[in-house]
Amino acid sequence: MKYNISTSILWSRILWILMTPTLSMALWLTMMNKMFILEWSIMSIMSTELILPIIMDPKGMMFSSAVLFISANVIHFANLYMEQEIFIKRFIHLVLLFVLSMNFLIYIPHIMGLLLGWDGLGITSFVLVIYYQNPKSLAAGMITALTNRVGDVMILLSIGWSINQGHWNIMNMWSTPFSPWISMCIMIAAMTKSAQVPFSSWLPAAMAAPTPVSALVHSSTLVTAGVFLIIRFYPFLHQIHFFNMALLLTATMTMFMAGISALVECDLKKIIALSTLSQLGVMMASIGLNLPNLAFFHLITHAMFKALLFVCAGTLIHLHHHGQDLRSMGNLSNQMPLTTSCLTTANMALCGLPFMAGFYSKDMIIEMSLYNPNNILILIMFIIATMCTAAYSMRMMMTAIMSENMSIPIQYTSDNSTDNSTPMLFMSMGAIMGGASLNWLILYPMQEPIIPAPMKLMAFSVTILGAISLFLICKSEKSMSLNIPLTHHSSALMWFLVPLSSQAIIYKPLIFGHSNLKIMDQGWIETSGGQGSMMLLSHMSKSLQTWQFSSITTHLSLIVMSIMLFINM
Repeated sequence: MKYNISTSILWSRILWILMTPTLSMALWLTMMNKMFILEWSIMSIMSTELILPIIMDPKGMMFSSAVLFISANVIHFANLYMEQEIFIKRFIHLVLLFVLSMNFLIYIPHIMGLLLGWDGLGITSFVLVIYYQNPKSLAAGMITALTNRVGDVMILLSIGWSINQGHWNIMNMWSTPFSPWISMCIMIAAMTKSAQVPFSSWLPAAMAAPTPVSALVHSSTLVTAGVFLIIRFYPFLHQIHFFNMALLLTATMTMFMAGISALVECDLKKIIALSTLSQLGVMMASIGLNLPNLAFFHLITHAMFKALLFVCAGTLIHLHHHGQDLRSMGNLSNQMPLTTSCLTTANMALCGLPFMAGFYSKDMIIEMSLYNPNNILILIMFIIATMCTAAYSMRMMMTAIMSENMSIPIQYTSDNSTDNSTPMLFMSMGAIMGGASLNWLILYPMQEPIIPAPMKLMAFSVTILGAISLFLICKSEKSMSLNIPLTHHSSALMWFLVPLSSQAIIYKPLIFGHSNLKIMDQGWIETSGGQGSMMLLSHMSKSLQTWQFSSITTHLSLIVMSIMLFINM
């Protein structure tokens, strides 16, 4: 066991060491406004050369340093969360493969080479989701894998349609007659990876994975791969007239649906997963508003506080005997002051309260959506989703921390372990100072939109309104009366996307297959084939056996002997 613990700590330190030069390189490239593309010639066959390009640009290096920073802290936290796991070394290696696949996706600007990281994320995510090896985990893993396979097929189609360009380099793509189809395929692939409507149901289902995996998946790796892919392809995709509007509409519906669904969810990890889905909608909407740099800014800041949120939630789950239900927690502020403080910090950053990490990116996206000419329905969904973010964050804090203790009577809760306090403190620094640091030091200062004061204060006002409304509802005795059956089920099932993407699709084909099996395979084909022939021959042999009983044969033998004697006489 001692060797296993040192393994996770060792890999955490290695990732810290790798993060330092990556961050330094990202800062230097940003300040110098430079980008390097290295081409590695793997082999040369006749006149054909197999080349693997590697891109080192400010965005990619910054994103890679964020992935390494979060991975180092999460693997350190896994030392506590997975302390009773026998095969902890195997688990750490699977997580490292996950991180490696994400870095392949970041550093390879080639559609065919990009599949190395894209499919690597899909395979390792499936293995990690089914890690606990039970039917629920397998069902969640299959939904995750099959939904991501749709995106893989779209990437393969875009590879085929872009073959007439003579290359697959993302940086040098130009318009062809197939450009609209390529753009549609890349957009659908990114939507499946980032769980946009109608591919959203797999993201809460992936919570069947261990919490350290969830912290990686929902902060900086799997779900952000689709957003990063669109940011990479954006100069090419932006040329297609339908791209921005289609992406904006889909993203706004996603963030609205995720915010409403999180209000009625009782699973702690699924609430955080739905908040991730809402923030992914914010990023995609920012790209749809022609603001890819701002979307990337929000991608980095969101990774910081979302990983912190999952580590805090994982600490609560670990100390409640791996129970994830909000209704079995409560009264933790006095027993776990550090975890409570870090959880409050992460929720404040998520809501976009002033001078936290999310404030610098999320509020800017909302202000730009109000500044640009947009449809009023888009703006209404934006505002309601922002209000829902504060509402479900307040609900989670009220239920898990401020309410009465609803767990078992003898419950030991403490956060005095360095394996969870150290990652929480490091990521709390990112959740507090990450937005300001990125805004002042790294990214170029964006022009603040000049809008009226009521519109300027809109994001902050609706955030406070949502938090206060949910606080009053939680204090009210009639809070459960808001659960109208159809509305409640619709929200809990993510606008019925959960059954539509699983049982509803396979129910009729399964019934048809079962009937076909009974009628054809086990019916006419068997009757007219080998089994029917066997039954016919068996029936004939049974009818012949009646003439072979001892009494009949004896009488026949006596008759034959009598006839023979009569003839001889």
